[in-house]
Amino acid sequence: MRKSKVLAKWRAGKPAKIAHLGYFYPPLIAYAAKAGYDGIWFDLEHRAFDPREVQALMAYFHLYDIDCVLRAATREKAVLYRYLEDGAAGLIIPHVNDVETVRELVQKVKFPPIGDRGLEANSLETNFGLDAVPSRQTLVDHALQETFLIVQIETPQALACIEDMANVKGLDCLFLGPSDYGLRIQYVPEAERISVDEAMQKIAAVAKAKGLAWGSMPQTLEDLQRHKELGSMFHVWGGDMRSIRLGIEQASKELVDLLGE
Repeated sequence: MRKSKVLAKWRAGKPAKIAHLGYFYPPLIAYAAKAGYDGIWFDLEHRAFDPREVQALMAYFHLYDIDCVLRAATREKAVLYRYLEDGAAGLIIPHVNDVETVRELVQKVKFPPIGDRGLEANSLETNFGLDAVPSRQTLVDHALQETFLIVQIETPQALACIEDMANVKGLDCLFLGPSDYGLRIQYVPEAERISVDEAMQKIAAVAKAKGLAWGSMPQTLEDLQRHKELGSMFHVWGGDMRSIRLGIEQASKELVDLLGE
């Protein structure tokens, strides 16, 4: 069974480098692994994938030994832990607004004694059973050590209970969704508004105090620098759409320079 590169970085006190995949494009997995990324954010929330496509891409993550950090579009228990069976190293759950939901998620995706995940030892996670020896306890011990759970903080309600969330055993990382949070904070009375940057500072402080990783989604290099200053351990930068768009724009510019039109 493979070990998580993201968790290895966190345990060494170093930030993880994360690319982004939103379409069925296996080459990006190979390119990201060769470029030195630790993991790839695989987005199922805003992108549609057939379950067999998900399984097929998971095989590439394992082939190139890079973490699949899967953002799920569901909270259905069996589906969530099936993503781990199929090879995901970590799960990102969007729009988590309260501590009860965090507790429920831990129960769904962590094995006992932390949670109540179902046991199946003949999937890609165990190299189809080849690594689940001498017993299935091998899988349980490995999963508790090498898989992780991230929750997205995207509302003022979630920020208000961030400390209680961070106290839940089995949670590994807090992630601020700046776009959704920024949209929703506009509808809070002005005197009560906490800006995106202030929210990020609060999340960073809570994560540090509780021994958790944290991250956010940058739009610019300046955002990345700000995340670094605040101690982010989960840097998402380098996605399929942006990389292809910039590459096409550059290629077109080179043709215009050559052809004059």
